Amino acid sequence: MKYRMYIDEVGNPHLDSSYDPRHRHLSLTGVIIGLEHVDEVVFPRLEDLKRRYFGSHVDSPIIMHRKDLVNAKPPFHSLRDEKTRARFDGELLQLLEELEYIVITVVIDKQAHIEQYRVWQYDAYHYCMKVLLERYVLWLQGLKVHGDVMAESRGGKEDIRLKASFLGLTEGGTEHISAQIIQRWLTSKQLKVKPKPNNIAGLQLADLIAHPSFKAVQARRNREALPATYGGRIAEVLERSKYRRSPTGRIEGYGRKWLP
Repeated sequence: MKYRMYIDEVGNPHLDSSYDPRHRHLSLTGVIIGLEHVDEVVFPRLEDLKRRYFGSHVDSPIIMHRKDLVNAKPPFHSLRDEKTRARFDGELLQLLEELEYIVITVVIDKQAHIEQYRVWQYDAYHYCMKVLLERYVLWLQGLKVHGDVMAESRGGKEDIRLKASFLGLTEGGTEHISAQIIQRWLTSKQLKVKPKPNNIAGLQLADLIAHPSFKAVQARRNREALPATYGGRIAEVLERSKYRRSPTGRIEGYGRKWLP
């Protein structure tokens, strides 16, 4: 069995925006799925959902995007009808419960990072990617299986930054995991980057999960209940059975990590 971790980000990595409350945090979420499961279950079930609610067609597929779904923007305007929205939300929640995947979310408070490391300031994206990759490799090693990593294309310089960050980690290792171990369990040192129109099921799943998971990490960090929103209901699913856990069932530090 080969696995793939699909990555989606919330926020931006730029430290010069750290003191703006709207841009204080950067979050990377990795959704780990077996490639056979993607092919046989995840892709066909997502396509069926899109076809029935939004008229998606194989020749012109509709791409799931959380923000547009929330705002019922075309092609998701059928969700403006309350009954349709309720049915869709229920089916999507059930799908997220039934699919087989593991979630790891890393969040960095960029303001706290700057204040803690006034001389040495790690690139925020690279820092989150390092921590995310370490946990993914340890998960692969624990199961003695192999995998690779894919992220959604941001275009141009952003893609170059993503790939360079990933390659630096796979070739140089980290403070906690050597490059040899990373390369032992990853099938490629290169980050796969695919554009949204490619209709990658795993990337769409990561897009649906990333923001609710980010909010869940914030809530638990502040010792608060999960948000009383649809995103909070998705976070409940993640906490029940999807976050990576320690052998004793602990989520913090394994499936959720707060930095610094």
